[in-house]
Amino acid sequence: MILDFRPILFVVGILLATLGVAMAAPCALDIADGNLDWEVFAGVGGFTLFVGIALALTNRVPVRRLTLRQGFLLTTVTWLVLTMFAALPFVFSELRLSYTDAFFEAMSGITTTGSTVIKGLDHAPRGLLLWRALLQWLGGVGIVVMAVSVLPILRVGGMQIFRVEAFEAQEKIMPRAGQIASWIVIIYILFTLIWSLGLWLMGMDGFHAIVHAMTTIATGGFSSADNSVGEFRGPLVESFVTLGMVVGAMPFFLYLKAMGAGPMVIVRDSQVRCFLAIAAASVLAVAGWLWTTTDRAPGDALVASSFNVVSIMTGTGYTSEDFETWGTFPVVVMFLLMFVGGCAGSTACGIKVFRFQILFSTARTQFARLMHPHGVFVPHYNQRPIDDEVSHAVMGFFVLYIVAFAALAAILGALGLDFITAVSGAATAISNVGPGLGPVIGPSGTFAPLPDAAKWALSAGMLLGRLELFTVLILFIPRFWRG
Repeated sequence: MILDFRPILFVVGILLATLGVAMAAPCALDIADGNLDWEVFAGVGGFTLFVGIALALTNRVPVRRLTLRQGFLLTTVTWLVLTMFAALPFVFSELRLSYTDAFFEAMSGITTTGSTVIKGLDHAPRGLLLWRALLQWLGGVGIVVMAVSVLPILRVGGMQIFRVEAFEAQEKIMPRAGQIASWIVIIYILFTLIWSLGLWLMGMDGFHAIVHAMTTIATGGFSSADNSVGEFRGPLVESFVTLGMVVGAMPFFLYLKAMGAGPMVIVRDSQVRCFLAIAAASVLAVAGWLWTTTDRAPGDALVASSFNVVSIMTGTGYTSEDFETWGTFPVVVMFLLMFVGGCAGSTACGIKVFRFQILFSTARTQFARLMHPHGVFVPHYNQRPIDDEVSHAVMGFFVLYIVAFAALAAILGALGLDFITAVSGAATAISNVGPGLGPVIGPSGTFAPLPDAAKWALSAGMLLGRLELFTVLILFIPRFWRG
């Protein structure tokens, strides 16, 4: 069957037009600052808006129900096309980035990775800094809506387990998927406003407060300062941002459910409890290390550990200081947490906690069957039995994740990167974390020194990780195009 591209191009056109309209915000800020980059945002924004409207009008068809093939293609094409256009302001602005660097920065923004090639953020135009934050903010809400409405239907990596659960959670509040997405956006905006106001009240000026609020709730990590949140270091700011990262890493459909069933429904969710338990154990372990191996006070060690551990685990990528100077144990913990990520249906990245839960439950069932061959044992998740399709999908995702990580690390090594840079770069790209390890791409470095080929490879890794691997890789299977 011939694949109908019209619904795909129509949706891409709508999203491109939205991206073009979004460029009005940094354009207005540059006008207020007297920065000539406003012309860049006006020109690129107008061009993007024109292309988007043209695509939407020339491919206007009813988009009631997409086929599986259209769903897979739409998801990947959307992220790629938006990145291509979002990169243009970086190319023509006063920073004059090459298109490779601009594409890397835009991909890092839209996928909420947080890796950057830009040096001198303290002196960069505020319009560009706002644009970076907007990309992460839009990418964050986009991935939440996709995780609730698209990935469960596409059955990607076990996400089908949330198809019924997510919609049952909201049926008592609202009847249709469009309303679900609308309420998610409203909650997302509300959280952003709360954290903007909170950071402003804690001493940040309005611009920095808005930028950090957007990239905190999106768990993106793009900062408006070279020293990241460390520039505004203080226990109140760090603790408030840490709480914001936790909020962004929670399932947003649970916030909807809490509107009708009360806030305790969030705490009762097994994925949330597991996420909080892993985060708390990691924070206490690193804090204990800092307290016993340095002269830090217990309170200071706990605040520093909480901020940086939660930032890495959720894939936000903020840093308040260079955690590589803390010693080998914290660095190993941080590296392992890169792969864990947050909850499904959140803005966080990584493998996701629910997959570890399903893998553990399946493994425990296998041990029970070995001990009692004639017994009947069924793995459970969130007090519900896990069917074989979900277990196989999750195990397949783990295998593919490891293979993709190893392949990307090998490619980076072949391009001349040292072992630490190649391995941590592959991990931070495919897990959408932000900073890597080592003197080049570590917490105090940037990705600017890497060769162009490595930046393109890392951009591909970011896309793979953000779209849950299968969504992208299935497009390379010839049978997909034959229908």
